[in-house]
Amino acid sequence: MGSYEYRRYPYRRPAELDGKNKRHPVVIVGAGIAGPTLALALAARGIASIVLDEDDTVSFGSRSICQAKHSLEVWDRIGVARRVVEKGITWQQGEVYLGDRPIYHFDLASEAGHKFPAFVNLQQYYVEEYLFERCLAEKLIELRFRNKVVGIRQDPESASVDVETPDGCYTLEAEWLIACDGVRSAVRHLLGLPFPGEAFDDQFLIADIRLASGFPKERRFWFYPPFHPTNSVLLHRQADDVLRVDFQLGRDADPEEEKKPENVDRRLRLMFGPDVTWTHEWTSVYTFTCRMMERFVHGRAIFVGDAAHVVSPFGARGGNAAVADADNLAWKLTRVLEGNSPASLLDSYCSERRAAARENILNSTRSTDFITPKFPASRAFRDATLALARDFPFARAMVNSGRLSVPTVQPGSPLDTPDGDSDWQRGPAPGSAMLDAPVVHDRGGFLIDHLGQGFTVLCFAANAADLPDLPAGTAGLMVGCEGPAPAGWTSLDDRDGLLERRYDGREGTVYLIRPDRYIAARWRRPDAMAPASALRRATGHG
Repeated sequence: MGSYEYRRYPYRRPAELDGKNKRHPVVIVGAGIAGPTLALALAARGIASIVLDEDDTVSFGSRSICQAKHSLEVWDRIGVARRVVEKGITWQQGEVYLGDRPIYHFDLASEAGHKFPAFVNLQQYYVEEYLFERCLAEKLIELRFRNKVVGIRQDPESASVDVETPDGCYTLEAEWLIACDGVRSAVRHLLGLPFPGEAFDDQFLIADIRLASGFPKERRFWFYPPFHPTNSVLLHRQADDVLRVDFQLGRDADPEEEKKPENVDRRLRLMFGPDVTWTHEWTSVYTFTCRMMERFVHGRAIFVGDAAHVVSPFGARGGNAAVADADNLAWKLTRVLEGNSPASLLDSYCSERRAAARENILNSTRSTDFITPKFPASRAFRDATLALARDFPFARAMVNSGRLSVPTVQPGSPLDTPDGDSDWQRGPAPGSAMLDAPVVHDRGGFLIDHLGQGFTVLCFAANAADLPDLPAGTAGLMVGCEGPAPAGWTSLDDRDGLLERRYDGREGTVYLIRPDRYIAARWRRPDAMAPASALRRATGHG
């Protein structure tokens, strides 16, 4: 490798090898992106965990590089987002080409007033490094390297995990076992669980090269470019002057031949010209699958990220979906462990995140079918769409080079209270992610700075007398209210009017926002019991 120096994290002898056994609340298997994110989200709520990983370093190669706004918002709560943004390449625009001519340009963040950008490109090894450092500094997290899971047993109250280390094997007992160990999940294999889905035959070459370039900070996608006239090419900038170039090779390419440096250089020379020099960072030839488990909760074992579902890489939906899984699970698992919600609350993790996985798989499969058409008729449709797209806006909407990751919608969740009013013109509905906006307050300049680890009531009211009663355990945010804030409430000034606009915040409007920043309920003027009733429903109590 070139620019990144891989650190080996120390192995430490587990206490269980010396007979110090106890049941742990949570054991997490896998230290990629999902596992440490979940461990930190649990620690922020006071829940201890052990994270097991059979390796002792971060992922090899840049891998998942597009870190989406909703992931940055999750990482902001656990002290990682700032480093990701500072190190990475911020972008929100892109260009799609046919041949050497642009078809159209797009902007992912057409409206200002969000704390985080649409995307930051940063190699996965940096993200994992920052997550590891936060975990190692957290007293409630024990990160165990070179600890490989080789056996699992379950009973109604716990899971037992057999772990292999350089010093021998031991058994670890946990109330809940969380599998964050990727597409080849050892936990899934040891439990004998199926992973149905579809495999795709097309092959792609990733060539990460270090090259100081004048390319703008945007995503570029070519169909039939002159330097690769038979297929497509994708270009992203990364940190450390690294470029990600992704060549579509087709089904019949020889992956070992394609990975040879002289063949990679031949393709790059056609793209960049004879006088440009670069160094190689990482090269890989890949195919991909779209798969999803039938259930994400099996007894005391819960599956997260690629261990539960995997999508094609078009749209940056894999790693970002894993972060969203962890965010969804963390608050629910905390409530169950603390006895504040029944274990059946975890069924909603399964239903909500399966719905999200279905949405991601549908979008990524549609992108795959457009980029790699399987039949002559599909290719003819694709090529006709591309030919029309430069001049006709209707055709541009059908060009699909990857529908980029945004928070998924969770319609019909058993935790949500459906709208009782019919006059909503806009604003996030139950099952949708909350919308950020700038505010004025000495504790933070954006709405997301004021959403804590629990439920939040957001109210638009001119007078404190019009505020609803806060259900026990919730925090209140009032917007536009004159005078001092009552107990439990924080007063926010809607600096640019975007909060009122994005939430359709007429006088008396109230939202109940979940800990994972999804909308649980909304009202124009709720009756006295409505927020408490919606909270009971949102926490699994009926």
